[in-house]
Amino acid sequence: MKQRIDYKKVAPEAYKAMLGIETYVRGSGLEHSLLELVKTRVSQINGCAHCLDMHTKEARAAGETEQRLHLLPAWREAPCYSDRERAALVWTEALTQISANGVPDELYAGVRRHFDEKALVDLTLAIIGINGWNRLAVPFRSETGSYQPKAAQTV
Repeated sequence: MKQRIDYKKVAPEAYKAMLGIETYVRGSGLEHSLLELVKTRVSQINGCAHCLDMHTKEARAAGETEQRLHLLPAWREAPCYSDRERAALVWTEALTQISANGVPDELYAGVRRHFDEKALVDLTLAIIGINGWNRLAVPFRSETGSYQPKAAQTV
C-alpha cells in the first residue's frame, strides 16, 4: 500500500515528542526482550504491519526465537513465556483494549507481583508509546518491509 502521509516530515516536533517516550522507555531498565514482545503483541492487536515488521526484526536481532514470536498471539497456552512476561502481556492486552474491560483490581494485583511501581509505570509508558506509533502508522500507511534492525548493535 502507498503511504498516505509521512508524519515525520509533516510534524517533526510531534515525531520528536514520540521519540522522547521511546528513548525514556529504552533507558528505563526494562528488559529489551520484554519490550519487543510487548511492542509486537500490541502491533498484532492493532493490525500494524509496519510495527510488526520492525519489532519482530528487532526481537530476532536481539536473540528472540521464531517459536516465541510465532506463539505470541496464543501466549496464554504456550509454555515458553516466563511469569513476568505473562504478567506484562496480560497488562499489555488490557491497556491496548482498555475500553473492553478496563483494568480490574485482580489484574493489577497480579501484574504488581512481577513489577514494582517504577517498572509498572515504565511498562505502561512502553504500551502507550507503541499504541501511539500504531495509531500513526496504520492510518497513514507507513512503509512496511524495509526496516533494518538496530537491536543487534545496542544489545
